Amino acid sequence: MAPEEDAGTELLLQSFERRFLAARALRSFPWQSLEAKLRDSSDSELLRGILQKTVKHPVCVKHPPSVKYARCFLSELIKKHEAVHTEPLDELYEALAETLMAEESPQGHRSYLLPSEGSVTLSESTAIISHGTTGLVTWDAALYLAEWAIENPAAFTDRTVLELGSGAGLTGLAICKMCRPRAYIFSDCHSRVLEQLRGNVLLNGLSLEADITANLDSPRVTVAQLDWDVTTVHQLSAFQPDVVIAADVLYCPEAIMSLVGVLRRLAACREHQRAPEVYVAFTVRNPETCQLFTTELGRAGIRWEAEPRHDQKLFPYEEHLEMAILNLTL
Repeated sequence: MAPEEDAGTELLLQSFERRFLAARALRSFPWQSLEAKLRDSSDSELLRGILQKTVKHPVCVKHPPSVKYARCFLSELIKKHEAVHTEPLDELYEALAETLMAEESPQGHRSYLLPSEGSVTLSESTAIISHGTTGLVTWDAALYLAEWAIENPAAFTDRTVLELGSGAGLTGLAICKMCRPRAYIFSDCHSRVLEQLRGNVLLNGLSLEADITANLDSPRVTVAQLDWDVTTVHQLSAFQPDVVIAADVLYCPEAIMSLVGVLRRLAACREHQRAPEVYVAFTVRNPETCQLFTTELGRAGIRWEAEPRHDQKLFPYEEHLEMAILNLTL
């Protein structure tokens, strides 16, 4: 195999690995590139390599995605193989048979590889809306903010970070593993989200603050219930954050008004000290919603500026989406 072909195969395998571990939509996989390579070679090693990078990956064996997802992925892989090769590949059918016998669960795992060779693994709901909330799954702006944090670790190193609307916990877990914060406070208001968050913190080898066996090299981690509409200046003051972050929380006018209210109270927390730095990441789904956010920030006297787009593309998310991070001055 020529060096350029070797490099192309490696990139293809990495693409399948990252997307499968994160249980991304099957349409996002590079199927056309796979078909072209399968047509050029009768060798089945490429498909065996894809199996090793996906369903047989050590992370997936330990923390598998949903059974339905694995089954659909393998069915598609078999379809691509059969379109080009007449000889069946036993390993593909054996893997599919395992998923057909496996029991379905309302939860599945998504894993994201980190530059440090480690990963963040999340147990998430298999439904976008579950238990009356969208907070049980990871949204794209959380991945975008995590990438920015990994590229800008100094913003978090040796500092106390408060995350508003943590959801499944991806951003915070990536920061805890890569940016060495002194303390990290995950927060949300929904009881089921908080329950899942605690589980994901423990799943990733971190300890919650009450654990006396906690690793002293790890940040102090807390999972806090925080309702933006009722929390007080006194309650927010207890967190003493140096940095406040939020991702994909601008989904409706009501949420925007509540978020701006919390930011005003955070500004009042530290009258005689420097106010926390604030970073809000979002996907631009509706320009009017984003406009409402910046308008309400202006009314609250909160200045903002957009962070430059970062270079790193560590995690698989929809590339055509417009995403932004605003740096707010309280």
